[in-house]
Amino acid sequence: MPNTYYVYILASKRNGTLYVGVTNDLARRLNEHREGVVPGFTKRYGVTRLVYYEIFDDIHAALHRETQMKKYKREWKLNLIQQNNEEWKDLAGSL
Repeated sequence: MPNTYYVYILASKRNGTLYVGVTNDLARRLNEHREGVVPGFTKRYGVTRLVYYEIFDDIHAALHRETQMKKYKREWKLNLIQQNNEEWKDLAGSL
């Protein structure tokens, strides 16, 4: 069975604070963000809404994409979310 990796963007609200991350278990990682299990940025700023994600079968490709996305300006990230999730719905239910 191939491995699956996710590069994801969380938001505090529409056009709010953004967070880019990578994981091999998106449902578990979302739960960790929402429960505040790991202290840090997402807990401090209430960034818990899954607004965008991409799926990879190679960890190196996923890590490369995460690094790319973190370097992009905020406007680029907002446009990416808007193009794929116009209403900024929480996509956690679609997992």
